[in-house]
Amino acid sequence: MAERPATLVSAAIERLAGYPLFDALLGRRSRRFAPGMYLDGGPLTYASTHPPAPLTLDEQAALAFAACGVTGHALAELPYDDGREPESGGGQIMMNLVGRTAASGDASHADTVFVMDDDGVWMLRRPQDYPRQRVPELVELARARKLTKLYEEARVRIGDERVGIPSDVRYMLSLNKWSANQPGTTYFLPIAELTAFYINIVLILFGEDFSFFLLDERNWFRPAGIGRFARSKGGHLVDDPHHGRVLTVGALETLVLEFAAVEQGGIVQNLGLMAQALGLGGFAHFAAHPWIWERELGFRTVDLPTSRVMGMNLLLRLVARLLGRDLPMPTPVGLERGEDVLIRPFCPPYYPNMREAVLAFVEAKYGEHGTFRAADSTGAWRDPAAVRAGIPPYSDDSIEAAIAYCTYVYERYGRFPAVSGPFRTAIAYQAGRLDLDFYERFYTLEALSDTQRAGVGLPHDHPSSSL
Repeated sequence: MAERPATLVSAAIERLAGYPLFDALLGRRSRRFAPGMYLDGGPLTYASTHPPAPLTLDEQAALAFAACGVTGHALAELPYDDGREPESGGGQIMMNLVGRTAASGDASHADTVFVMDDDGVWMLRRPQDYPRQRVPELVELARARKLTKLYEEARVRIGDERVGIPSDVRYMLSLNKWSANQPGTTYFLPIAELTAFYINIVLILFGEDFSFFLLDERNWFRPAGIGRFARSKGGHLVDDPHHGRVLTVGALETLVLEFAAVEQGGIVQNLGLMAQALGLGGFAHFAAHPWIWERELGFRTVDLPTSRVMGMNLLLRLVARLLGRDLPMPTPVGLERGEDVLIRPFCPPYYPNMREAVLAFVEAKYGEHGTFRAADSTGAWRDPAAVRAGIPPYSDDSIEAAIAYCTYVYERYGRFPAVSGPFRTAIAYQAGRLDLDFYERFYTLEALSDTQRAGVGLPHDHPSSSL
């Protein structure tokens, strides 16, 4: 394939910021075939005659910014106390006052994006991983479109070569084996840390505005550690199912997983739109493996007996062991490199118990250096100090109920959340150059946009420009 001239490189960079949103939406679709690939099986069998062509640092930087770049302050225009009608507060649900390119429930920014290419693996810092006073600087760099500088500051190397999951239908769909995580491509994997968002939701549900009650459907629909907080026992949680405020542990954890998946979907959509604007190919695909990716990335992992994860009673545990069915269930619990904890969930082993984990979460929002109380906390409000002072803390009852619930889940199932542990993957995105010969061989003109057909993406051997 002929090398693209430098003038086209310059044109691609110049028009990136002004690339029409409508064109990106119109042209966005999965395009998988990159230089160096071989598609086998069926009528589209084809072997590329070109070597793999990695993306430049500038291109990766633009994609990384689209995935999870810091863009400014969350507006958080919410009621923080009851207004004209009761049960109309709840703005305390906000976890951070920083916005990213992809929407995140409660501004939790639960997802950490990992980037893999032929040179290694990097973790991209979330907003909460930076000192708070650095946020305005990050926003200014983004507004100045200094994306490569942002990218270099955000990424933390955690591996020196590309890693991947086994090419086995137990872990990878058969139709993705030929294309996923191949040489020359850049692979983006969002991994959600669920404990912070989970505790946040529990604290709101147990607050006076909601006063929900939780039952464990895997334990004969008994109260999930919060029986003493039931209104029928003199507490504040509405345990009468006729009032519609009774949930199960499974329903609540499904909600947590769905919010995490929605955030990952936004990240992947942004990656697809940016790939389109850059004249690259790319595709989203299934990556919901319960622990394989975390193992390959070097997460700290504990093995839990299957009987514990399932919440079996003592008799069933003994039966499972006698039958040889009580197999170990690997559960990632955190990401460490040396003495540094890069991702620290709000649960053991980073806290001695769930009481300390919940209290640490509350401190992160309402402590001296917390989101709603820190003197150096920035935001979009004209008078941040006055607004923060007017945001009421969690009640003691809601905190104690949250501690009781979270303790119950962790002690009964050995992990938090019970369904998966602290981490969850759902979907990944792979970006790469396109082998135009393949598309000209099999497809009509509509398969590629003008940007991709013109080949304006930076060639892999071109010096970095000035994104």
